[in-house]
Amino acid sequence: MPLVALAGATGSVGRQAASVIARDPGVLRADVLVAKRDVAGLVELARDLHPRVVGVSDERAGPALLEAIGADAEVVAGKEAIAVLAEADIVLNAVSGFAGLEVTEVALRAGRRLALANKESLVAAGSLVARWLSEGAGELVPVDSEHSAIFQCLGGRTEPGAEVAALVLTSSGGPFRTTPAHQLLGVRAEDALAHPTWTMGPKITVDSSTLFNKGLEVIEAHYLFGVDYDAIEVVVHPESVVHSMVRFRDGSVLAQLCEPTMELPIAVALYHPRRAPQPAARLDLASPRSLTFEPVDHERFPALQIAFDVGRLAGGAPCWMNAANEVAVAAFLVGRIRWVDIVTVVRGALDRYEPSEPRSVDEVVALDAAARRAAHEVVEALHGRR
Repeated sequence: MPLVALAGATGSVGRQAASVIARDPGVLRADVLVAKRDVAGLVELARDLHPRVVGVSDERAGPALLEAIGADAEVVAGKEAIAVLAEADIVLNAVSGFAGLEVTEVALRAGRRLALANKESLVAAGSLVARWLSEGAGELVPVDSEHSAIFQCLGGRTEPGAEVAALVLTSSGGPFRTTPAHQLLGVRAEDALAHPTWTMGPKITVDSSTLFNKGLEVIEAHYLFGVDYDAIEVVVHPESVVHSMVRFRDGSVLAQLCEPTMELPIAVALYHPRRAPQPAARLDLASPRSLTFEPVDHERFPALQIAFDVGRLAGGAPCWMNAANEVAVAAFLVGRIRWVDIVTVVRGALDRYEPSEPRSVDEVVALDAAARRAAHEVVEALHGRR
């Protein structure tokens, strides 16, 4: 029975992974549950999953977790909560943002299967992740619905082969797909958090509204599948039923379809190379529905082109963009900048980027910190003008 470690266990993806495991307790076992500091959430999950170890990466939450869990599980905190993840057979990295890089490193260096829902690991340190994969016996299986779809269309492989012409990522278009440009000036946080088809955490939901999320996925696809940026396409698909496609050189296109639920790509990663015995959700093909596809409006959503340009720069540029975007989204959510200023912050921070090639985690961390300082300066300048 594979032992599963959930990092970011109390977030949206972590909880859906817990549901997948709970449906099939005779095949999968949640061995380790780790969150940043959500003690109440961990206690709730532990009550249902009965893990061997429960941990918090924020050491300050350790005593509260120990008191709440008691003798029901081993309790770890701080660095130990990250290290213990490697004791499982499969590590699901559902940590939000740049913080997930540490989990990715621990899992791959230990030779575990990494079920990766943390796209920022590849965006910020794609070349390092590739090195960890090549040096060890680890395995990387994507959990993002788009990359899982491509993985499935390729027959459970991350090597496209010469017969593949392009990878086609689909985007719902977010909540502002049809919003006139002048109305985007007044977007509120609650508007950006109202995604039309997906239920996700706040950061990724805002990223979906700007299409920065799709830009991050483009860079992730480049590293995951080893394809050039010219061989990655993005189309808007509002229904979110076709999760991505693969275009072949002979003109055929393969697509993966399912209802918009993260439970299916999670199950694909946990059960690979088999299929889960129970459906996450059944797609009723007999019900009346339309499947529409549209080009991306790059004028209203410039984030996607920024990501393509940054990806082609390579080196530390994707890390810099990712850090600046995290700062911008956080500032927007607390009302310090407008929604349209998210792109302004990222562009302003990128103007301060000096080409670099980080070759270690410490160098990536330093680059991330420098980008955040640059982004904070842009945020403060914009906030001061309001």
